[in-house]
Amino acid sequence: MAHNDVVSVTIVTYNSGRFIKRCLESVLAQRYPHKEIIVVDNASTDGTIDILEQFEDRCQVYYNEENNGFAAAQNQAIRLSSGEWVLTLNPDVLLLPNFIQALVDAGQFDSKIGTVCGKLLTMTSHFEIPEKPVVDSTGIYFNPMLRHLDRGSQEVDNGHYLHYEYVFGATAAAALYRRAMIDDISLDGEFFDNDFFVYREDADVAWRAQLMGWKCLYAPYARGYHVRKVLPGNRRALPAEINMHSVKNRFLMRIKNISPDLYWRNWFSIAARDLTVVMCCLLWEHSSLKAFWYLGRNLRRVMAKRRLIQSSRRVDDKYMAAWFQYRPVSHQAPKKMVRMLSRSETAKT
Repeated sequence: MAHNDVVSVTIVTYNSGRFIKRCLESVLAQRYPHKEIIVVDNASTDGTIDILEQFEDRCQVYYNEENNGFAAAQNQAIRLSSGEWVLTLNPDVLLLPNFIQALVDAGQFDSKIGTVCGKLLTMTSHFEIPEKPVVDSTGIYFNPMLRHLDRGSQEVDNGHYLHYEYVFGATAAAALYRRAMIDDISLDGEFFDNDFFVYREDADVAWRAQLMGWKCLYAPYARGYHVRKVLPGNRRALPAEINMHSVKNRFLMRIKNISPDLYWRNWFSIAARDLTVVMCCLLWEHSSLKAFWYLGRNLRRVMAKRRLIQSSRRVDDKYMAAWFQYRPVSHQAPKKMVRMLSRSETAKT
């Protein structure tokens, strides 16, 4: 199996001074030799820029004059990159040394694998690792209410999630994307939808990729740690702007990607969740009402994106519906792949 594919690591920073030094050090320490590192800073004011200047001899660093949002800045970094693979990485992630190699090994098995993700475990904001390992994400899944969740999130890691599996998608905190897929599913040059600004943009990409026939593979031997700020249940602790984008992007994602068949299969669950979201905005979270104003003003452009996506889909309704379940859906990888990758991992130990 060849290992000469260049990996472009793309990182977006915004007031990330607490994390970025150790994140970049973990990337530079990767055993995978064929990589380039591209960092785009979204006008940080907390000292992030001073730290990034120390890495300019080893990374490509670009400084934006304003905060353009995670989605737009990642698109900027992707356009500047040249690798056959792109690893999007949050600055609050710490990679173990074999992370990139394990992802690339897995992704090379099948040209229809467009995304590869590994096992992320939780750590504190001080980069402290809990005594008992706790899962952050082993891929993302959707339930019938159209909520996207991290598979295994907050479970104690007792040695499970050890198999290569096809999952719905990957969290962009640490996701490896094939360049061919990026080019295939981008809309007007945007891989991540700039309208999202921040939050849910990775779930939107995962949904679009599934519609266009691309696969996402979970590779258990690619491991890292992540400081998770957004979890179900801690909404009140988040900035009002993040919550507004969360509401906006829930509906943006659905308008673009859902088919009539999938809606009618799950209409009751979807309607119940929608009613809850709208009532919460009306009664308590008034700042998130701006989300609906945004949707109204931009509906024509969003519908144009929907037409492009739906006209390009390559899978049928039954295939898509099977992914939207209350329990995480995954499919075992072919035995031939497992044997080959397991031998590769054994040879490295």
